[in-house]
Amino acid sequence: MKSELPAVARRHLRLGWLGLAAFVVMGLVLEALHAFKTPLYLDVGHETRRLMWTLAHAHGTLLSLVQLAVASTAVLLGGEVVSQAASRALLVGWVLLPVGFFLGGIGTFGGDPGAGIFLAPVGAAATLVGAGLVARKVWVVTGSD
Repeated sequence: MKSELPAVARRHLRLGWLGLAAFVVMGLVLEALHAFKTPLYLDVGHETRRLMWTLAHAHGTLLSLVQLAVASTAVLLGGEVVSQAASRALLVGWVLLPVGFFLGGIGTFGGDPGAGIFLAPVGAAATLVGAGLVARKVWVVTGSD
């Protein structure tokens, strides 16, 4: 079975499931911080941290599911549908978007996130480029009805 899968499908399948597991654990940690009323997370002055870390969890989970969708697309339509550039862009986005939100929540300044937040828009742009490249190839391969 392993040899039948395109390399790009194997990569996104592995990383998608790994990421999903990691971001579910992150969600459990955030819930534990709530359950134990951790001041670092729940105090009034830490709304920005709470928002940034929640966004990191949500975006990481969603982008992990995107990796699984990319793997499925590569299996259904052939590995060539997901170009090397699209694969790399999607993986860069999968890392930078949640990491940017997480780092933005570590050192907050009043109501503003820390400098790490600047990674988030770079990750969003990379995700958009990767999704656009895959969408264009899928459009061509599947033709018009």
